[in-house]
Amino acid sequence: MSIDISPAFLFEVATAQAVPSELWDAITEQQLVDWEDAWKPALDDAVQRLKAAGIDRSHWPQSRHWDWRRKAEAFSGSLANPSFCVMCQGMTQGMMILDTLRSARVAQQVGKPIIYIEYLEVAPWNRRGLVTDLPRYQTVGSILLRAAIEFSRQEGFKGRVGLHSLPQSNGWYANVCGMADLGADAGYQNLRYFEMVPDMADAFIAKGNMP
Repeated sequence: MSIDISPAFLFEVATAQAVPSELWDAITEQQLVDWEDAWKPALDDAVQRLKAAGIDRSHWPQSRHWDWRRKAEAFSGSLANPSFCVMCQGMTQGMMILDTLRSARVAQQVGKPIIYIEYLEVAPWNRRGLVTDLPRYQTVGSILLRAAIEFSRQEGFKGRVGLHSLPQSNGWYANVCGMADLGADAGYQNLRYFEMVPDMADAFIAKGNMP
């Protein structure tokens, strides 16, 4: 499995410069160590700052309980669940796990095969609201979504992608990614379900890797 999303660069916010990155077609032990040694402490620090500032829990990072080692082990060896990560300057900047066995829900696409994003997360230092200053890099999530779209195309699914979004990400999927919002899914913890049909995928790719 090889996905080409060239150019795969991130925007370093402090310098406003494009920084080369790499898309890996697997989550390896290196990513899990980065999550344990760097992501988790950064998330814990962010939660403590928000708590000390009296910020309501609804604004705390909603993915803070995700255990990437457990998730990676659960999907390990499954051909139906490929994984990807974004690497930059020797550190994991984002991770994603997919599911190839889902079907589309959008009208005119119902029942057609789709690439479903099980999990997508970027490193805490790249997320506004979790850092005391500016985030380190932008476009990590966009690179991962581009990878899901290209994988969908490679599988013959024409760019169809779907996912259930944590509430804090609803605006990004709807307004930045241009995905169709199919509303709250009562069968999935009332998370909103978003889907990208081929035209939407084409439009997202055409925007390029811009912050």
